[in-house]
Amino acid sequence: MRRLRWSRRLALTALPAVVVTALAAPVAVADAGAGASPATAPVRSAPATPLSLALPAPTGPHQVGKVDLHLVDRSRPDPWVEGRPYRELMISVWYPARHADHHPVAPHLSPGAAADLDRNDVERYFGVPSGSVDWAGTRTHAHVGAPVDRRGGPRPVVLFSSGFQSPRTFNTVLVEDLASRGYVVVTVDHTYDAMQVEFPGGRIERGRASGENPADVETAFTTRVADTRFVLDQVAALDQGRNPDVDGARLPVGLRGALDLSRVASAGFSLGGAAAAQVTHDDRRVVAGVNIDGRMYGSVVEAGLDRPFLLLANEQHTRERDTSWASFRKAQRGWVRELNFAGAAHISFSDVQALLPQFATRLGVPADRVATLIGTIDPGRSLAAQRAYLTAFLDLHLRQRPTSLFDGPSPAHPDVRLVP
Repeated sequence: MRRLRWSRRLALTALPAVVVTALAAPVAVADAGAGASPATAPVRSAPATPLSLALPAPTGPHQVGKVDLHLVDRSRPDPWVEGRPYRELMISVWYPARHADHHPVAPHLSPGAAADLDRNDVERYFGVPSGSVDWAGTRTHAHVGAPVDRRGGPRPVVLFSSGFQSPRTFNTVLVEDLASRGYVVVTVDHTYDAMQVEFPGGRIERGRASGENPADVETAFTTRVADTRFVLDQVAALDQGRNPDVDGARLPVGLRGALDLSRVASAGFSLGGAAAAQVTHDDRRVVAGVNIDGRMYGSVVEAGLDRPFLLLANEQHTRERDTSWASFRKAQRGWVRELNFAGAAHISFSDVQALLPQFATRLGVPADRVATLIGTIDPGRSLAAQRAYLTAFLDLHLRQRPTSLFDGPSPAHPDVRLVP
């Protein structure tokens, strides 16, 4: 494996460009995206009534279902907890559903995770006081445990890994849109890397990884690759009718046989995108991959792939600034496209793009701080373009549906540039 090479100076400057995520942006960056300095104090006191937020609706024709599963991998020890001989994860399976209105709508964050986020993280990263936002009240558009829509046959599968220190919930705007368009998407919480993970019964495990510790980042990367491949094994078990949930959680009706394991993609944001590239390299079950704005690590950087790969980047993330992308592009043997989003910052590729504008003005978040986090790109156009290009790539390579979106500039998405 190509090891992560760090100096103290690099750890304090370039690191957030590599792995900063929706809520983990310790310092401003100069090479692959824009982070944000943690706030030293709240902007103002919390409002009497916490603000309510809404996620944008998915655009596909299908209703969306969701089930959370508790997994344990007993084949390897947990790298973050000394003496623990197993690895414990939470995942969510998002899928096209039917008769979904008869099932409850899933929250964006579980109650315990929302409370932990509000208590420990939002003041540092957004500069707003605890109690300002009703994080537990935000709803997705997915229905818990709704039956799987079996029309059209088995569905292609997308494994999705979130950014460093970010929970699996903070790429929901992309994930549930894919599910509404006919994909089964599996999101993974990388325990002790993510800021918080809530397990059944309300147990919260806080993150232990430090962005300023090079060894932690390397551990997070290698662990994510192993986590994702283990999760793919469990997805295969689900398709065969087995229930890998260690608590025996009830599975949606129709899940058995609904997954097409011959059409699997690995995708991710930031460090999750780096892991997705390595998973695509290491696991022949994966036929295509997507890296959303993450510096790349591992053997895939020099080896490239013989399978299709998509790279999405913020405005400042270029091959001149990120030599890992330059090396990968040079080595890549399969289909590849690189897209640069004008005006976007690193966090533009997370749910923060949709959520922050809803409370920034009302809570007095300075405009320059907003721009540092999510750039100056129009949030609606940014999200529409991300959804369109991600879907077009997956449709092309998992469903063999032709598209002209990668042939040149698109009038529908004027902020996106195809990088030769």
